[in-house]
Amino acid sequence: MKTIRIIQGDITELAVDAIVNAANSSLLGGGGVDGAIHRKGGAEILKECQQIRAQQGGCAVGQAVITHAGLLPAKYVIHTVGPIWRNGMYDENQFLANAYLNSLKLAEAHQLHRIAFPNISTGVYGFPKARAVKIALTTVIDFLKTSTQVEEVIFVCFDQENYQLYQQESLSHAKQQSDLRLL
Repeated sequence: MKTIRIIQGDITELAVDAIVNAANSSLLGGGGVDGAIHRKGGAEILKECQQIRAQQGGCAVGQAVITHAGLLPAKYVIHTVGPIWRNGMYDENQFLANAYLNSLKLAEAHQLHRIAFPNISTGVYGFPKARAVKIALTTVIDFLKTSTQVEEVIFVCFDQENYQLYQQESLSHAKQQSDLRLL
């Protein structure tokens, strides 16, 4: 049975197959989750991100790339770029869904079973948190219905507000999903 788990904590401390980095298009590190992953993961992550930049020029909004996790307890880091919120006038909902979906597709392609997501775009990018939670849960649930590799998705909420929003939203989804455990 596939599982979705919601926890409050630090994504850089999880020993999973992959953690997702809410990266910027440059892939060279930044603030928030991105900065923490680069600081704790060490130089190997930055080196691989620089190689990706040299090959394809960074990472577009809604897309994802993968690197090893360096000094982190996870095996890989999937870097995805979420949208900056601009009042919903520039397909932000679809770009956010794509960030989750393309990260999951990359996990599937690399035969990864456990993947952890931060709350993409809800920090300095200003995406409304409640809207982001609905998009994230819906996208992940839909993907897990057909996934042959990904068995567990963990939403790691750094702040209490996101954690409570995920708890509330997951209750409405749990009633509709008999083939999925929401914890």
